[in-house]
Amino acid sequence: MSDTLQGSTAWTRRVATPLRAFLRTEAGSAGVLLAAIVVAMVWANVADGSYERFWHTDLSIHLGDMSVELTLREWINSGLMTLFFLVVGLEARREFDLGDLRDRRRFILPAAAGITGMILPVSIFLAVNHGGAGSAGWGVAMSTDTALALGLLALVGKRVPDQARLFLVTVSVVDDLVALIVIAVAYTDEIKPMPLVVAIVLFAATLVMARLKVRTGYAYVPFGIAIWGAMLASGIDPVVSGLALGLTAAAYTPARGDLEQASDVFRSFREQPTAELARFARVSLVQTLSPNDRLQRTYQGWSSYLIVPLFGIANAGIAIDAHFLRRAITSPVTIGIFLAYVLGKPIAVTGVSALITWLSRGRIRPAVGWASVLGTGTIAGIGFTVSFLIAALAFEGPLLAEAKLGVLAAAAVASVLTWTEFRITFMLPKAKRAVALLGDADQLTDLIPEVDEERDHVRGPADASVTLVEYGDFQCPYCGRAEPIVREVLTDDDLRFVWRNLPLTDVHPQAQMAAQAAEAAACQDKFWEMHDLLLAHQDRLRIMDLLGYARQLGLDEDRFHTDMMAAGDSGRIVEDVESADLSGVSGTPTFFINGQRHYGAYDVHTLKEAIRMARVRAKIAARRR
Repeated sequence: MSDTLQGSTAWTRRVATPLRAFLRTEAGSAGVLLAAIVVAMVWANVADGSYERFWHTDLSIHLGDMSVELTLREWINSGLMTLFFLVVGLEARREFDLGDLRDRRRFILPAAAGITGMILPVSIFLAVNHGGAGSAGWGVAMSTDTALALGLLALVGKRVPDQARLFLVTVSVVDDLVALIVIAVAYTDEIKPMPLVVAIVLFAATLVMARLKVRTGYAYVPFGIAIWGAMLASGIDPVVSGLALGLTAAAYTPARGDLEQASDVFRSFREQPTAELARFARVSLVQTLSPNDRLQRTYQGWSSYLIVPLFGIANAGIAIDAHFLRRAITSPVTIGIFLAYVLGKPIAVTGVSALITWLSRGRIRPAVGWASVLGTGTIAGIGFTVSFLIAALAFEGPLLAEAKLGVLAAAAVASVLTWTEFRITFMLPKAKRAVALLGDADQLTDLIPEVDEERDHVRGPADASVTLVEYGDFQCPYCGRAEPIVREVLTDDDLRFVWRNLPLTDVHPQAQMAAQAAEAAACQDKFWEMHDLLLAHQDRLRIMDLLGYARQLGLDEDRFHTDMMAAGDSGRIVEDVESADLSGVSGTPTFFINGQRHYGAYDVHTLKEAIRMARVRAKIAARRR
């Protein structure tokens, strides 16, 4: 995809949709994780015991009288995995602040599904292991591995809608949160109160720093390390601290004032390129981003492509021979974990979703279709990271190997079941398939305010089922490059197009006057003609040029000039800019399709596909009404 079809002139980087970037990163890293699991299995079976010897190597750090002594495996499981759970917490907070969960009612169903999707599998495991030596490992059977499940979902269901993946992530976040609480409470032999109090005090200090708007990340690093050490000393697995810190990092779209200030600093650097101004410009640009965004940029790639694969290599190795397999396939631990994931997860996720929908009479329902809900339930049968963490705490020796085998076998079968379920769904007639995958729940609206035919500049039929809104800047080069794309999609007879002004005057000095010229032309019913001329001549937007375009269009020049000068104080452009702020728009061009923001590229294929999906949803909504 070329940059010309992805770029934007921005007050800052366009804020990514909650979870979309996360989905791409985690799904893409699944292949690396699977390779790591294969490496671990091969190593454990061909290297004559070196696998376990290597990961039990002691590594200690001494600082005066203080020391931390852990094995290599423990450094990964309790150290590096803290950063993994930090990323999980960041994504959960981002979804609450900017994503679908900003409507708190939408959290009820996936939260209930996530909790039930832990209780039922644990119940199945305990039923199989009642009174046996393996009953202490009940926590192994409850947690879904978000990264691996997303990756395999992308492989087995390539046409699965994003909403199904978002539903899975929401369920899994609840899952991870409860699982870490279980680790802290049920799998801690002895809790030392004083280090725990220290950890809580340090955590409170980070909240105060965030409240005081301390933005430099370096200030938080010592506190994070100290919290981790205090949690370790308390006896509670310190991975809990990563999730807690991630949940405290607020996510928000950049404030326009901060962005304009960053532009001013950058212009100062352009005029006087000194090292000091370069540092100020860099800091100003970075600080426009939310703490959540900055932390995700720092840690998400490391988590997905290094930490989780390392965890896989360190924990997935099982020495398998005929004697072990004969014992494992009849072991209550293996059978209990396998049934808990393969049966318990889909029954719980699908069942509780249906129950809540019925009890609320449809007021609370999944944001996806029932085929996607069932597919989410089956793929949720993939456990790995938290399951292996708890297995290492609950078991050792043969029972640990049996637990790992149960988790891996369940993951394989869950993948096959998910592939089969979606394969059957894709064989349905087109209309039924759309409802089965997408559902008929109302979609959240990102565009504020909604399109008004009396106020907005509209091109296309008023009764079109799909509305494409563009926030644009007449001097923005990316808007100019997007214009032919918009023209091509407008050949669709069932599409209307709306232009809203967003002149970015801090980077495009002539954009404001161009917007005023377009509004002045609108006073003489020539908005779209002027719109087309301005985008076709973006390098010629001086006042004399604008008067020339008015003459070319046959407008009353005196009236045009008067209206153009008055438009700077009129409400239309100001209202458009205010609506951009309310809608979270940070650059141009930014598109909305039926009120929902379009993220990513805006080439013809991508826009047409997004419009097609919006039309499908519009038809489903029309049938429901």
